[in-house]
Formats: sequence, C-alpha cells, structure tokens
Amino acid sequence: MNATDRTPADLLRSALAADPGRPLVTFYDDATGERVELSVATFANWVAKTANLLQGDLGAEPGDRLALLLPAHWQSAVWLLACASVGVVVEVGGDPGDADLVVSGPDTLEEAAACSGERVALALRPLGGRFPQPPAGFADYAVEVPGQGDRFAPFQPVDADGPGLVVGGEELSYARICERAREDAAKLGFGEGARVLSRQGYDSWEGLSAGLYAALATGGSVVLCRNAEGLAEGALAQRIESERVTHTA
Repeated sequence: MNATDRTPADLLRSALAADPGRPLVTFYDDATGERVELSVATFANWVAKTANLLQGDLGAEPGDRLALLLPAHWQSAVWLLACASVGVVVEVGGDPGDADLVVSGPDTLEEAAACSGERVALALRPLGGRFPQPPAGFADYAVEVPGQGDRFAPFQPVDADGPGLVVGGEELSYARICERAREDAAKLGFGEGARVLSRQGYDSWEGLSAGLYAALATGGSVVLCRNAEGLAEGALAQRIESERVTHTA
C-alpha cells in the first residue's frame, strides 16, 4: 500500500489500483447463515454509491456528525469508508440527538428517531435486502442506494487532519486513523496479503482496526464474523482453514 495515503478513502483507492479483484471483506452472520464476499472493486462500488447518497440526497458536508448505530457488518464498513470519502465525522454509537445525521440498524430505530436531521435505516438482511415495511421517518438504505452513481467525487477536498472518527470517547483525525491502523498491523504482524478473521464488534477502536482498518492499510482482507459467540471450536477451525485465514482477532 502507499505509505503516503492519509485518509481511509486514500487507502481504498490504493487497494483498488493494486488489485481490484481480490477479496476485501468477507462477512458471516452465524445467526442467519449468511455469507457475503466483497472484492475490493465491489466494496469500492458500494462506498461510491453510499458517498453519493450521503453528499447528494442527504446533503451531508465535511465536518457534519453522523451517529452510526450499526453492529460489525459489511454495510457498516461501507458507511465508514463513505463518510471518509465525503469528510463526515462518524460517531460510533453516538447520540442521535446531537448528530446531524443518523444511520441505524433495525434494533435501534427508536433511539435513532431522536435525530432531527436525516435518518437512514438498514434492515441488515441477507444480500442487503430492504425492510418489508419502510420504517416511518427513515430512508431505507436498500431502496435509496442502488440508483446512486458508481463514481464519487467530493464537492470539497477532505482534510486529512480534520476529525474523522469518534469511538470509545476518543476522536481521531483521518490521518491518525491511517497511522494507528499501520501501527496495529505492524504490532499484530499483518503483512501484505494478511487475511484477518475478527469476531470483535465495531464499538471499539480495536474492533474497527482488526475488522477493517489495519487490513486495509496493509493490503490485506478481513473475515468479519457476527453472532459468532456460540460457534463451536471445530466450526471455527474449519472456517479459518476454508477462508485461508492468517490471523485471528
């Protein structure tokens, strides 16, 4: 990867230029049996569409605050990179009442309704499916995103030294996200092509790093497992082998 990349969106562009066809995010939901694999190119396309939705339809601007009320999920990873593409600050588990926008899963809609700005809901159903009935007061992500453009260009350049992420009470700039991701990758031994299986949530820096940023920063990929608490050791070992995992978190 390019050591001069200073935002997560830069990291994704470098990954796309290097090898668009390789896997980037493989997602398992052990409560539903879902498995989704996104190549760098497919993931980047979702990010571009989501960034266009964010900047265009939702009117988000650099510095706006977005409360992200989502679990560790491939669509959460898309939103994190889309926000970095626009310059929107992601507050993981943030207070919707204080946010300019909120993005919510199906289990936090009541809490998310406190946001006075734009509200987006994700059903988190297999294959990115929509809600059977759209939640009142929310845009259904699965309905709104498919028609968005496949290429994204920000109206304003993203300031790498500006705020980018708030998690666990700590605010990080986009540049610091990239720096810490590289530091974590070095500490954990992630090299080029590392394939990291993570069962951690996205509610801490450690979970975000292991489940997205550190692998992205070093040309690796992630196997993100949700609801894997009850997964038997034998099933986990089989997944590690079949997915050619090199590191676990």
